[in-house]
Amino acid sequence: MSRRSVVVAASSGLIMSVIAAPATATVPAENTTSHAAVDTSNLTAGARAALATSPVVAVPDDASWSLDIPPLTVVADPPPPPVRAAPPAASRSAARAAVPAEAAPAAAIGAAAPASANGSAIVEIASRYVGVSYLWGGTTPAGFDCSGYTSYVYAQVGITLPRTSSAQREVGTVVSRADAQPGDLIWSPGHIAIYAGGDLQVDAPRPGQTIQIRSIWQSNPTFIRVS
Repeated sequence: MSRRSVVVAASSGLIMSVIAAPATATVPAENTTSHAAVDTSNLTAGARAALATSPVVAVPDDASWSLDIPPLTVVADPPPPPVRAAPPAASRSAARAAVPAEAAPAAAIGAAAPASANGSAIVEIASRYVGVSYLWGGTTPAGFDCSGYTSYVYAQVGITLPRTSSAQREVGTVVSRADAQPGDLIWSPGHIAIYAGGDLQVDAPRPGQTIQIRSIWQSNPTFIRVS
């Protein structure tokens, strides 16, 4: 072919392009072939029929467009709630110093013992700590010395005793051994214990030993009733 032919099939959207070699191109003799003629009328017949039957849409030059937009109401967000300042944190020292109003004050030295502090109650409380190791200066179940032990036990029935055995000697009323009752204090120079009844006492003996219930070993002890 010595010219370029373009066949457009509009009905199928297909563009067929046949590009022929330039007229000046030399084709080898042995490759020379003949091509059949293409009937373009039959190829485009469907496209022409579609164009002929399609409706024509005409738009006036002065046509205008409009959109129906419903009215909108804008409501502002409510104001945020006021920010309340956090109360100042109380110091630990102030918290430790605060005493609840309902807490009953400890009984003063020499004050009458409450009903729960009757002799057997004191002995029962004292017996709970049998086996706790002696500790010089100790005042808690982690370890007791003799006066730290008696003051700790009495504190649980609402009675405050002085810290040392010599000061505890001056508390309450001295009674005879015959009149002594369980729960009374037993004092001897340098030591103090709790009378357990009969010939027994419960005390924190000395370093290397533990709280125990044992016989009264003092030769002439002083019995003291805190009432």
